[in-house]
Amino acid sequence: MRFSLFAHMERVDNSRTHSELYDEFIKLCQIADEGGMCTVWTGEHHGMDFTIAPNPFISLVDIANKTKNIRLGTGTVIAPFWHPIKLAGEAAMTDLITGGRIELGIARGAYMYEYERLMPGLDAWQAGQRMRETVPAIKQLWEGDYAHEGEFYSFPSASSSPKPLQENGPPIWLAARDPNTHEFAIENDCHVQVTPLWQGMEEIEQLMSNFKQAKASSGKGDKAQIMLLQHGYVGNDQADVDEAVKCINRFYCYFGSWFQNKRSVSQGLLDELSEDEMQAMEMYSPDKLLNNMPIGVASDVTERIKIYEQMGYDEFSLWIDSSMSFEQKRGSLERFINDVMPHFS
Repeated sequence: MRFSLFAHMERVDNSRTHSELYDEFIKLCQIADEGGMCTVWTGEHHGMDFTIAPNPFISLVDIANKTKNIRLGTGTVIAPFWHPIKLAGEAAMTDLITGGRIELGIARGAYMYEYERLMPGLDAWQAGQRMRETVPAIKQLWEGDYAHEGEFYSFPSASSSPKPLQENGPPIWLAARDPNTHEFAIENDCHVQVTPLWQGMEEIEQLMSNFKQAKASSGKGDKAQIMLLQHGYVGNDQADVDEAVKCINRFYCYFGSWFQNKRSVSQGLLDELSEDEMQAMEMYSPDKLLNNMPIGVASDVTERIKIYEQMGYDEFSLWIDSSMSFEQKRGSLERFINDVMPHFS
């Protein structure tokens, strides 16, 4: 099993400046690189201080210049916000600049807040259809001299300029949940990234089942891999773990509120949630998060991820966004690298 880091600048209040957050983000990426993680993933979001990442390609180029070996993944670009020619070209340019270190993660997007502002009228279904049209078009544009006539995009013969450094272009990873998206990924020679969030082992098993069934029905998924993206925390002791799970609980309460898109936003920040409001969100309770995620001391986290490895997951990506302090994130990441990763080959 491989291990990677999933990270962004993030804040739920204005107590930290954007400049401070970026410095801390880069330091976490450097720790992951020095610790032997395979990839750092960073995504795309707009107008939200909860996840500050307007263009992952810019961040990845900077990370490339400040690290040595780690691969650089978009986790993920939001397909409907990109014209296929633009996405193919920018991904290829980033691959060229970084010496062929790019992994291209693509998703339909999740937040109606962003849809309303960037593409009014867009819904999740249409966003998914745009993703399905974009992915094969990118591959054809990397080959070049490709004309497209589709439901959402139409253009005469075009090529990606420049071409990617990696042969056949960067590996593409699709964010997938339902069986149809798994099948689409396999049919289009893509890898799969799944994010079970807070719902526990049953969902993690179901997502793996979707992947295996898609490979079996396609007959062409021998090279396809699957990455599990999930929050985790490696604590010094139980008191440290208890404090960390409170932070992850707060993160999910804000995540759920952003997703519902009903709360006021000012200067990129959601109106503050009260303790009573967060306690009322029982699905994100600390006890449930502790039970359903790899959160604990090193032996607890190792035991949980061993189960994922036995299921067949190829990569575990540690989602470090959590509303906690940089010191907590750094300590957990270092313990993950030093005390968890050595137990896996």
